[in-house]
Amino acid sequence: MTIALASDHGGFELKEAIKAHLEARGETVRDFGTHEKTSCDYPDFGLAAARAVADHSCDRGILVCTTGIGISIAANKIPGIRCALLHETTSARLTREHNDANMIALGGGFTGPLLAFEIVDVFLDTPFSGEEKHVRRINKITEAEQSK
Repeated sequence: MTIALASDHGGFELKEAIKAHLEARGETVRDFGTHEKTSCDYPDFGLAAARAVADHSCDRGILVCTTGIGISIAANKIPGIRCALLHETTSARLTREHNDANMIALGGGFTGPLLAFEIVDVFLDTPFSGEEKHVRRINKITEAEQSK
């Protein structure tokens, strides 16, 4: 699986830890930055990663900023992206099973590496349920994106 990974300065340290974790899992990682802790703007990196997931050059994406809020909002502006801000593993499982989320966001200021690794693993290892009601709901979101 090819994973798009991005952060701003507030999520840089957690992004780097997640990158090492993903590589240890055997995943291919495309790091869209930032590559240093100098203050920067999360949309620059989060949008680049989201575009790679939307165009299917990456299978899934993981984003990190200080809270995870801003970078998830930015990613969700890209048509085809369903990015969930996560703080625990149950939501990671449900966002895959119910929403077929293709990206997640984490808060580097709130989520430690061990919990982040658990969330990432659940997100990557959980399949979409494919249940008709979930497909129907996702299709309604897709229709709303296309009607802009």
